[in-house]
Amino acid sequence: MRRTFNEHIIRRVSDLCGSWRFLTDPEDKGDKLGYANGLPEGEMVSVPSVWNTDLGRLNYNGCAWYEKTFYSEGGTLLFDFESVMTKADVYLDGEHVGEHYGAFSEFDIIVKDVKSGFHTLVVRVDSRVNEKSIPQERVDWFNYGGIARDVSVHSLEGISILTNHIKYTLSEDLSSADACSELELFNAKGEKCSSRVVVAIGETEIYSANVELEAYETKTILTPSVKMKDISLWDVDSPVLYSVIANTDTDDLIDRIGFRHIVAGNNQILLNGKPIEIRGVNRHEEHPDWGFAFPAHLMKKDIDLICDLGCNSVRGSHYPQSRLFVDMLDERGILFWSEIPIWGGGFNEKTLSDNDVVERGLEMHREMVKYYYNHPSIIIWGMHNEVWTPYAPVYNITKKYSEFLRANGGNRLITHATLCPLEETTYEFDDIICINLYHGWYYGDMSAWDKLMVDLKAYMEKTGQTGKPVIMSEFGAGALAGYHQHFDNVRWSEEFQADLLEYCLELFHKTDYIHGFYIWQFCNIRTYHKIDLNRVRCFNNKGILDEYRNPKAGYFAVRRLYQKFAKE
Repeated sequence: MRRTFNEHIIRRVSDLCGSWRFLTDPEDKGDKLGYANGLPEGEMVSVPSVWNTDLGRLNYNGCAWYEKTFYSEGGTLLFDFESVMTKADVYLDGEHVGEHYGAFSEFDIIVKDVKSGFHTLVVRVDSRVNEKSIPQERVDWFNYGGIARDVSVHSLEGISILTNHIKYTLSEDLSSADACSELELFNAKGEKCSSRVVVAIGETEIYSANVELEAYETKTILTPSVKMKDISLWDVDSPVLYSVIANTDTDDLIDRIGFRHIVAGNNQILLNGKPIEIRGVNRHEEHPDWGFAFPAHLMKKDIDLICDLGCNSVRGSHYPQSRLFVDMLDERGILFWSEIPIWGGGFNEKTLSDNDVVERGLEMHREMVKYYYNHPSIIIWGMHNEVWTPYAPVYNITKKYSEFLRANGGNRLITHATLCPLEETTYEFDDIICINLYHGWYYGDMSAWDKLMVDLKAYMEKTGQTGKPVIMSEFGAGALAGYHQHFDNVRWSEEFQADLLEYCLELFHKTDYIHGFYIWQFCNIRTYHKIDLNRVRCFNNKGILDEYRNPKAGYFAVRRLYQKFAKE
C-alpha cells in the first residue's frame, strides 16, 4: 500500500505492483476457458493502470483478466487491493478466494493454509454497469476499468492487527483528550493463540493486555479510555500528527492521527473552537494519461497548486480518493470532504428503491469509514451527490446512511450535495447544507444568484433549518483553455468563466449564512461520451486548470479572492 510512511515493520509485506499478464475478455468466456488457472496468452501491462488509456481501448467496457506470479513462504496471506474497477473476482492457484464490488473502495482477502513456493494470482475485472450499479452508467466522469491502485500481499502470523481506529473526546478547553483504541484482531494460526497487545499514541501507551483468540478467530476490542494531557491540536495552520503504533508478539500496524474538533451550528462552522470559512475546490483524481491510476508525483503537484490558490479544503468528487493523497492533506493541513459515488444523474426512483442498491451504498460507507477513519483532514462525510431528493426513497436512504455515519464515522460533519435546494426534503439529516447550482451557465444569468440567497434563507426558516451553515458545494462555468474574447459574456471564453466565479465568490463571501464554497472544478476531466450535458471534447471543461494542470484566467481570479478572504 502506498502511504507517506511505512505501515508495518514486523509484518512481511510484498508489493505486487509492476508487470502483470493481461487479456481482455469481450465475450465474457474466460470462466469457461479456464482463465482462473492462468492466462493462455496476453500482453504485459503495468499495475496499477487502467486499460482505457491504451491505444484502441478508450471505450472498452467489459471484462479483462490479470495474472501475477509471486513467491511466498506460505501460511496465512492477506491480499490488499486499493482499487479495482469495478467488480473483482480473485483466484489463487485456480481457486476462487474472494470477490468485491466497488471501484474506489479498498478491500482485502485473507487466504489460509497457503503452501510455500510460487503461486499464481488471477483477477477477473468487470467494469460493466447495470441497474444495480454504483455509480450508474450516466455519470459526469469516465468509468475506467482496471486495477487502478496498488496491490500487495501480507504474511500474517499469530494474532494480527487488521484495523486500529483511535477514538477520542477532547476536553472543553481542547488541551487534553480521553483516547481509546478499537482494534480488529485476527488469529492467523490454525490453533488457539495468545499475545500481548500494546497500543501507543506518540510516547503515550494507552493499552497493554494479553489477548487470546481461537483458531482463525476475528475479534473486535474496544480498549479503556486513557487521558492524554497537554496535546497539540491538528489545525489548518498547524497540522500536528501523532504516530499510532499497535503491536502484538508477531504483528504490527502503524498509522497517524491528529487531535481536532469540528462542529456546525448557530450559523457557523467551528474548527477547534474557532470559526472557519471553507475555501475549496472539487477535485477528481483523474488524468487523461493515467486515468484513475493517479501517480504520486502528480498528487503532490495538485496539492501545491491547491495551496497556491489559497484553498484550505478539497472535496473528493465523487468517490474516496487515494489514501496516499489524503496522507498528504493530513501533512499539509488541508481539510477534506470524502464521499461515495452515488451521483444523482443516473439514479431514478426505481433504482433508489432497490434494497440491493441501498445496501451496496451502505457497504461503501462501511469501507470508507474502515480505511479512512484516522485521517484528521477528513471533516465531512458525503452521503450522496445530486440525487433528486424529492423522490420518496431518498428520504429513507439518507436517514439510513446518516445514522450509520453518526454512529461509526467519528467527529465529522455529515451532509449531501443537493441540486434542488428549495424542494429539499432531507435537510434534517445534514449538519451543513450543501448546494450544487449553475446559475449563469446551464440556466438563468448571474443575477439569479442574488434571488437564490433570499429564497434559500426563507426556505430554511420555513423548514426549521435556520442556524445550519450553508456551503455552496458546486458552481462554475465551462471554459476552453486558450479561448479569449474582448467582449462580455462570451460563453466558453476564459474571461466568462473568471467573471462568473468572481461574481459568485464575492456574493457568497458576504452572505452571512454561507460559510464555504467548493468551485467546480479544480481541473478538466474526461467524461462519459454519451452524457448529454454539452461536453465539448468529451471533457467537463469547468476546470480552472486544464486537464494537464495549465492555468486558465479563472485560476488567477480565484487565487486573488481566496488569498484576500484568508486575510480578512
